[in-house]
Amino acid sequence: MIDVQTTALVLFVALLLDALIGDPDWLWQRLPHPVVLMGKLIQQLDDKLNSPADQAIARRIKGALALVVMLAVACAIGIGVSWSVSWSPSALIFEVIIVAMLLAQRSLYEHVDRVRKAFKDGGLNAARKSVSMIVGRDPETLDEAGVCRAAIESSAENFSDGIVAPAFWYLIAGLPGLLVYKFVNTADSMIGHRNEKYLEFGWASARFDDVLNLVPARLSALFFALAAVSCGGSVSGALRAMWRDAGLHRSPNAGWPEAAMAGGLGLALAGPRVYGSSVVDDPWMNGDGNSEAQPTDIGRALILMVAACAVQGVLVGCIAAVQFF
Repeated sequence: MIDVQTTALVLFVALLLDALIGDPDWLWQRLPHPVVLMGKLIQQLDDKLNSPADQAIARRIKGALALVVMLAVACAIGIGVSWSVSWSPSALIFEVIIVAMLLAQRSLYEHVDRVRKAFKDGGLNAARKSVSMIVGRDPETLDEAGVCRAAIESSAENFSDGIVAPAFWYLIAGLPGLLVYKFVNTADSMIGHRNEKYLEFGWASARFDDVLNLVPARLSALFFALAAVSCGGSVSGALRAMWRDAGLHRSPNAGWPEAAMAGGLGLALAGPRVYGSSVVDDPWMNGDGNSEAQPTDIGRALILMVAACAVQGVLVGCIAAVQFF
């Protein structure tokens, strides 16, 4: 049974640790990151099970089997580590470190901030190169406003996927819940694409990822709305945009944090975009906002993201503090 207060305390400390240290390059250049190891297992499952010669139904069944294997591995590791930690309270430090490794507050900030700095140091071409590290669209098709919107949209979506959702599932189900989420979210990014190779094989992972992100995506939007004043934004604008526009997004979840950030900043995000040779004619999030985003707006988005992280941290801290009263 999950001890909610202890779990919240571990999460609170892990959030602080991740905010202060993040993912140090010197460490992960020497050791494989847990997400990299997850990716290797997913790739092995893809190589062994995803055959183009199979019929659609067979590929979907094998994709579901791959998901079951991931869930079994995640639960086994999570339960095993939690069981070993239960023998020694001091071993909670080890759990704090594991949780911190699977959060992305500082790393997300740094990746998005590189785009803002690239504009200053090298202009549009440098910013295109930096934004290509965090988005899948063709950077050469993006003008200055497009690069800025791409960076801001990435900060919104990854705030939900990389920060709020891992924290939420750890709080709900401990290490097994956190590892299940990270496995499924990593699988979605690798095999959840809507193309010929993965449409059927990745279907189960993509749909399960949608389910796991239903609550975190909406919490993320709420955190952005509550934090909007930090960047001179509008709380009401964020709430209005997320309520009106989130459902227009092709994802059942990504529209919530994107719309809330767009409304909070007074920007129009999403809209028509180019992925490879395809144009995706998505609707605008907060379409009555300003679509001509500037590098300074990336800075405002980062301030909003930090403030939203603080909102989440305070909430987790309050849950942890209950045991002391």
